[in-house]
Amino acid sequence: MNYSWNWGILFQEPYFGWLISGTGWTLAVASAAWIIAFVVGSAIGILRTTPSRLARGFGTAYVELFRGIPLLVQLFLWYFVVPELVPHELGMWMKRDMPNPEYTTAVICLGLYTAARVAEQVRSGIESLGRDLVYAGLAIGLTPLQNYLYIRLPISYRIIIPPLTSEFLTIFKNSALALTIGVLELTAQARQIENYTFQGFEAFTAATVIYLVITMLVVFIMRIIERYTKVPGFGAGAR
Repeated sequence: MNYSWNWGILFQEPYFGWLISGTGWTLAVASAAWIIAFVVGSAIGILRTTPSRLARGFGTAYVELFRGIPLLVQLFLWYFVVPELVPHELGMWMKRDMPNPEYTTAVICLGLYTAARVAEQVRSGIESLGRDLVYAGLAIGLTPLQNYLYIRLPISYRIIIPPLTSEFLTIFKNSALALTIGVLELTAQARQIENYTFQGFEAFTAATVIYLVITMLVVFIMRIIERYTKVPGFGAGAR
């Protein structure tokens, strides 16, 4: 292998700036998509635990639809197909006039896709509590809504912090697919550096290190949160 290593190229402009910009866009896509995923996923997950058959059916349909289609296919559907299906004026706005259409599409798609996975985490957390706590809440006079607000949800969210951490890491890594519709996130910038300098090993090594550092930082923070919010008797290691 006759390859000329040049790590210094990563610290030259504009390549260093491209890596910084790519990291920023990766964090922006992942963070905004996570907010959508958490809010929508929580609502869907709660619907799947309610007594209403209609609500449970809607929640199940959402989960199966979004979880059953590959993320890359959904990304192309949202970016290329949906604007053609909506009314003409709205479609033209989505393609040309919507602020940063590539970024907005990536965030919505990634958020709704991950929401289906978050919904399953929320549902499993609520159902893991069993019926004793539900009956105890009803016995002291709480309404079903108050039972969710004061007992089931506070405990459930503390139990599912580990799987939610995994989902956040997954959404962070899945954000790399946004490059397929033109978002210049970290992987796209590494590829651009390779195209301009032919130093592909250095560019993608730098991207790998940045991904790894951010991932380890998220895991470290979430473990601290998990330690201080752990519910005795629930979750992993509960007896």
